[in-house]
Amino acid sequence: MSDIEDNDRYRAPALDKGLDILELLASIDGGLTQAEIAKSLGRTPNEFYRMLDRLVRRGYVARTADDRYELTLRLFALAHQHAPLRRLVSQAMPILRSLSASTLQACHLAVFDRGHVIIIAQIDSPGYWGLSIRVGARVGLFNTGSGHVLLAFRSAEERALMVAEYERVVDDTEEPDNIAQRLAQVRARGFEAMPSRQTAGVHNLSAPVLGPDGNAIAALTVPYLAPLNQPFAPDMPETIRLVMEAARQLSEMVGGRESIAPQLQHV
Repeated sequence: MSDIEDNDRYRAPALDKGLDILELLASIDGGLTQAEIAKSLGRTPNEFYRMLDRLVRRGYVARTADDRYELTLRLFALAHQHAPLRRLVSQAMPILRSLSASTLQACHLAVFDRGHVIIIAQIDSPGYWGLSIRVGARVGLFNTGSGHVLLAFRSAEERALMVAEYERVVDDTEEPDNIAQRLAQVRARGFEAMPSRQTAGVHNLSAPVLGPDGNAIAALTVPYLAPLNQPFAPDMPETIRLVMEAARQLSEMVGGRESIAPQLQHV
């Protein structure tokens, strides 16, 4: 039996059709209508109706208000699960331990995955006091330092997809009116420093872990508690510098770009 005959024997037309759609949408900027997808693939629009409906329901494709279809970040999330994620956590732990020891604070690493901001690694404070968040916890996209950093260091198109995914899976979410201005500030100075909106007396100090394309693949955060009766504990500006340095090391570790140098006068 020839290779061509063997390939035809094991064809899965429905799967081929779905993959054709995903590959087409991945190759263009912006979305396509059902008719445009059919024309590009040399088929009739009716052949793709059910397939597009399933891709939308499974979260791989989004349907816009003007009836165009575009990729979500679901494939991006799948590509960063399991082995790559475990490798990131494994390689990051020594840097997180060093950061916690030098700041006398807890710290954690967060990623955006399937519409959620998820804590993937965490180190407790070496002292008696500190705020820790359990691994696997889901935190807000709009109201945390990690969320702000993950949004700020993405393209406008990716940011819109992230927001759409987040609002689809999280109930009662509403994008703040000033979020665009805030994210521009975060990107300009290279970090986020904001009072916690969950716990009084805590400041979220967050910096991006940047991939090769300059986009954030993770956010490194210290939930900063101002030290009392600890004369050698770093203050907030020094802690931000240490967070930025740790984020730079993590970015270098994953082959990414260095974070923007912190402008501590803006804290």
